[in-house]
Amino acid sequence: MSLGHALRRIVEEYPEARLDPPAGHPLAAMIRKGAPDELRRALEPIAPGHLAKGSPGRGTRWAAVPWLAVFDPAVTTSATRGYYLVYLFPAHRPEVYLCLVQGTVAAMREHGPNADAFLRRSGDALRARMSDFADRLPLRAIDLGTAGPLPEGYAAAHILGLAYDHDALGDEGRLHRDLATGIAAYRALKARGGLDLR
Repeated sequence: MSLGHALRRIVEEYPEARLDPPAGHPLAAMIRKGAPDELRRALEPIAPGHLAKGSPGRGTRWAAVPWLAVFDPAVTTSATRGYYLVYLFPAHRPEVYLCLVQGTVAAMREHGPNADAFLRRSGDALRARMSDFADRLPLRAIDLGTAGPLPEGYAAAHILGLAYDHDALGDEGRLHRDLATGIAAYRALKARGGLDLR
């Protein structure tokens, strides 16, 4: 397997996989183990020590939007807080986003019904701080194609990113170059104060 192959499998198989229970499903296992293993291999030369994790959902429910994330342990080890690099898989089209995002659940807990507005405002400020990456990670907003607190929160939490259609996932060289750019942006955000906007 390769990173591109893992991403393509999720894009291609997730819509149908969701018709079955996730417990014991081979795609759920691949998202939790196989895909993070491929991402970890891609990270070794550029970000040793970073964590790679994937989630197809929790318990007996598939996620509306599965994810595959990179965490700098000095920043966060969880998708709920801090900021991190993540592949997100929209529910409504065969596409993948590579995004630098803010932790959504922590913002929801702290800001309640105002969380999306808070995340969008801080995302705007963080984009301004990261303007030197705007040409390499030009996507300013994402559409995950499904309603609900988490998908809408993920979209609000977006800072910078890229989109890949299905065919682009066959270019392994591009995926690795873009991952390196994402890691560079992640490091730059950390060096520039992270989420602290004071």
